[in-house]
Amino acid sequence: MTATVLIVDDEETARNFISEALMDAGYEAIEAGTLKEANKAIDKGVGDIILLDVMLPDGSGLTLLDRLALENPRPPVILITAFGEVDIAVDAMKKGALDFLQKPLDLDRLLQAVERSSEVVGLRRELDLLRRTSILETEMVIGDTQIMKQIMHEAERAAQASVSVLLTGETGTGKEVLARSIHSFGPRADTPFIPINCAALPDTMIESELFGHEAGAFTGAQKKKPGLIEIADGGILFLDEISSTKQEMQAKLLRVLDEQKFRRVGGVKEIAVDVQIIAASNRNLPAMIEEGTFREDLYYRLKVVDLHLPPLRERIVDLPALTGNFIRQINLRVGGVVEGITPRALDALKAHSWPGNIRELRHVIERAILFCDEENIDLAHLPPDIRDLAS
Repeated sequence: MTATVLIVDDEETARNFISEALMDAGYEAIEAGTLKEANKAIDKGVGDIILLDVMLPDGSGLTLLDRLALENPRPPVILITAFGEVDIAVDAMKKGALDFLQKPLDLDRLLQAVERSSEVVGLRRELDLLRRTSILETEMVIGDTQIMKQIMHEAERAAQASVSVLLTGETGTGKEVLARSIHSFGPRADTPFIPINCAALPDTMIESELFGHEAGAFTGAQKKKPGLIEIADGGILFLDEISSTKQEMQAKLLRVLDEQKFRRVGGVKEIAVDVQIIAASNRNLPAMIEEGTFREDLYYRLKVVDLHLPPLRERIVDLPALTGNFIRQINLRVGGVVEGITPRALDALKAHSWPGNIRELRHVIERAILFCDEENIDLAHLPPDIRDLAS
């Protein structure tokens, strides 16, 4: 959604110049020449961002800051001051202004300030939307870039068709979140979602965990135990890091995919199941096929729908929305009161390379909320290595 900028300045020439520049940059612009006109516009809900001149014919623009402090949400304010009025600007920042510009205005500096404020507006909109959604819907907010929209569209189609899905991407890119979203999108939403991390189990245990076992099947198997495939009957089995399984196990999984049947360890009876399988890997499966460590037939059987999640560094435009998502989730869990994040802290987050991807971002936001006693997360609440990236 395009941000609307309310320009409050008594100089018509300056207002027109700013309006044209903002509209050329894709913003909507509304003009006000006095405090009275500005208050009327704000009463009507006009102005996602406010460019505010200090000196106005009917009073100081600073008085408008006091009024705006009562607005919910409070629009970001960029103060316009004459040269030498730095003290006034500092006072305004203490009252809640996000930025200030000195006359004569530098167009590039103006557009940068508005862009930063626009990101704050977008983040607040995202937080407002998330407050009005269920926790499940919150978990499904993954991104708004074209690639993520396409991924979500294909995920919905896969959910409706109940076909097998292969999710690939670096560690921490949100593969399990996407798998859970697929579960919630389709007719299996009210059925079990059973995740298993194949890399976390030793080879001696994974077969028993997946297929279950009969009593006496091996030392210590005193009772019959159903496996996760059986428990997932009617629902979804999520095989995380499937690339860590051995070829023997891969062959057994292929049979489940092909025939929807299996035997427990030590059993002779075939058990029929109706399971949608979603598999995930952070490794290059075609390369593993070439090496002979992953079955080609299983690979093609899994990738009826093949979704690759890009790393966070390749879709950094999603970072403000993801940050808002995590602020909301973590606030709910820990009883936090953080409402957002300052533009400079957001800039530092955007400058980070995020080797741990979305999972790393969540941990950073969780840490920031833990140390934040203010309304917004700021640089001081971020880890030193990210804080140092602030320009």
